[in-house]
Amino acid sequence: MLVNKIKNRESGIVVYGITPPKKGTNPEKIKEISSQQISRLQSLNIDGLILYDIQDEKSRTSEERPFPYMQTLDAFAYCEEYLGDLPVPKIIYRAVGKYNKAEISQFLTNASATDNLTVFVGASSKTQEVNLSMNDAYQLKTDMNSNILLGGVTIPERHQNKGDEHLRVFNKMSQGCSFFVSQGVYDVNASKNFLSEYYYYGQEHNIPLVPILFTLTPCGSLKTLHFMKWLGISIPKWLENDLIHSQDILQKSINFSEKNWLELKSFADEKGIPVGCNIESVAIRKVEVDASIELLQRVTGSLV
Repeated sequence: MLVNKIKNRESGIVVYGITPPKKGTNPEKIKEISSQQISRLQSLNIDGLILYDIQDEKSRTSEERPFPYMQTLDAFAYCEEYLGDLPVPKIIYRAVGKYNKAEISQFLTNASATDNLTVFVGASSKTQEVNLSMNDAYQLKTDMNSNILLGGVTIPERHQNKGDEHLRVFNKMSQGCSFFVSQGVYDVNASKNFLSEYYYYGQEHNIPLVPILFTLTPCGSLKTLHFMKWLGISIPKWLENDLIHSQDILQKSINFSEKNWLELKSFADEKGIPVGCNIESVAIRKVEVDASIELLQRVTGSLV
C-alpha cells in the first residue's frame, strides 16, 4: 500500500496525476470522463492517483495564461463520487488558501487515513489573497490529530536561485509532511543539486529522508510548451530549442523525461535517497494524455 511505502521511506513509488473535470460539466459527461480515466489506469501498475486542486495563478505573473483558467470540481468530492472503482489510494491536493478553517477541518474529518492522502499547497505568490495560511493549515491538522498522511510540494528549480529548497522541505517535514511531490522536472541538474543538498543536510543533522516524487509531464505542442513555462517549469534553453525544432516534439519530450527519471533514480540510489515518480499531462488533448500513459509504462518498466 502507498501509505506503508511512504512510511517505510521506500524508493520507486509511482503515481499518476489528473485534474478533475471543470465545474458545470454535465453529470453524464462527468461519468464518461471518469469512466475513461478508470479504464485508462486500472490495468497499470501505479501506487496511487493524485487529484490536483487548481487555483488561479494570475498573481504570480503578468504574462497572459496560454490556456484560460477554469474552476474544476472539488477533487475530494470527484474522487469519492466517481473514482471508487479505481482501487488505488487517492492523493487529494488542497490549495489551502482557497478554503477556510471549517472547510479544511471537514475534509480532514471525512478523508480516509487508509484510502486517502493529502498534499497542502500554498499561495502561488505573496500577493495572492488567502483565507488560510499554510502554517495555520499545518497547525489545524496537528490540533485535529488527523491520521491522514500529509505531503508537500517542492520546486527543485527554485533551489538554483535561492539555495534553500532543501531547508523548505525539512521545515515542512517538521510540520508533518512525510513525502513530497515536485513541480514538473525538465532541468535534471537543478533536481540533482536539490537532492544533493537534501541528502547532506539530512546526514549532517541525522534526519531520515522522506520520499521525493519527481513529476514528469510530456510536451506535445508549442502551446503546451508555452503553458509549461507559464506554470513555472524550468526548461533549459538548449532543450527548448530541441523541442521547438523537433519533427516530433511529443516523442522527444517523452524520451527526455524517461532519461531524466533514469538519471535521477541512479543518482538517488547511490546515496540511498528515496525517490519516486509522478506522471501527468498538463494538456487535455488525447494524444498528450496517451503520451503520459506511455511514459508511465516506461517508468514502471524501469523499476521491474
